[in-house]
Amino acid sequence: MSPDPALVAHVAASTGLTESEARRVIEDVVAFHAEGVEDYVRRRHAHLKTYGARNPEIFARIATELGTRVVAAPPLSERQLRRIVYG
Repeated sequence: MSPDPALVAHVAASTGLTESEARRVIEDVVAFHAEGVEDYVRRRHAHLKTYGARNPEIFARIATELGTRVVAAPPLSERQLRRIVYG
């Protein structure tokens, strides 16, 4: 999926990047935020564990991070979407 051309033009104009550089930056940011919750938790746990953190500290930190981070929603079926809307 290609970024919105208006967004590419805006980022290029406001940062001094070329349009191809702006497009690449936007694609990188979107890919970073497209990471699902489960993938994010696994990746962060492994990263923090590598630096010697222990599970209670890791899980508390990840819970805090998830509260402030944009993460991709998990895939939802039509039934799940209906339940969100209609209960």
